[in-house]
Amino acid sequence: MTGPPVVTVLTPNPAVDLTYRVAEQRIGTTQRVLDVARRPGGKGVNVARVLQSVGARARCVLPLGGASGAWLAEALDVPATVVPLAGQTRSTVTVVDGEQHPTMFGEPGPAVTGDEWDEVTERVTREVTSAAFVVAGSLPPGTDPDLVGVWVRAAGGLAVADVSGPALLAAAAAGAVCAPNTEELLEATGTADVGAGAHALLGLGAPLVVVSRGAAGLTGHSPDGEVHVPAVDGVSGNPTGAGDAATAGLVLALVRGLPTAGALRWAAAFGAAAVLRPTAGEVDHDALARFLPDLEPPLDRSPA
Repeated sequence: MTGPPVVTVLTPNPAVDLTYRVAEQRIGTTQRVLDVARRPGGKGVNVARVLQSVGARARCVLPLGGASGAWLAEALDVPATVVPLAGQTRSTVTVVDGEQHPTMFGEPGPAVTGDEWDEVTERVTREVTSAAFVVAGSLPPGTDPDLVGVWVRAAGGLAVADVSGPALLAAAAAGAVCAPNTEELLEATGTADVGAGAHALLGLGAPLVVVSRGAAGLTGHSPDGEVHVPAVDGVSGNPTGAGDAATAGLVLALVRGLPTAGALRWAAAFGAAAVLRPTAGEVDHDALARFLPDLEPPLDRSPA
């Protein structure tokens, strides 16, 4: 099959995402759920869905188990390679009311055996044949964080890691572009400011560190220096999944060979366009066209 190159996305700890809409979030009281949305989730799944929604080709690698894993595989609208697990795929619950910041409850995930992780690594090696490899999201409890470095090295070529904690350090040491937010960066590196944290990852071997700083925009750090791109002004809505969309924009820009400033601009635009959608894994295509009016070639603006 010909067409755009494929971005392979590994989600180490996928989830069935449940979103409960309530009239008002309150702690310690019984609340009536007004409606429920259920969809495949996990950071990497969201990244892949955004990529596909704008005309890119994405393929997921997903370790899945139990009834929830079977449901997720059936409901997924992105091509996927599934690695069967003995354990049960987790769920997350996000409570929204349209007023306060969403509240998210994330289950830890299943125990994954060494043999199962070996199969994940084998599938990554087999699947990554073209554009880029992305590993995004948390690791199930008890997982060796150095596995992230194994996956990055197995993939070769352009690799982007949106992970946290020791896994972020392992990704940097394996040569991945690292895409943490400020909190993840400072926690993983034990530093007191973004510049010091980014330079710590560069020192380990990351070629580029892109830090999402919320309303302060994004900064890109490389051996050539630092680049800052402001956040898109005047955008408000649902922030859930905005970071995943920003990672998708960053990956797509890097695949197209944009310089750091351009890649950060794409990441900011994709993140802002995601805020305008009610659920993670989507972007507002009309808004994205406004945020990136000079985009060439234009993105496919068909609905996700």
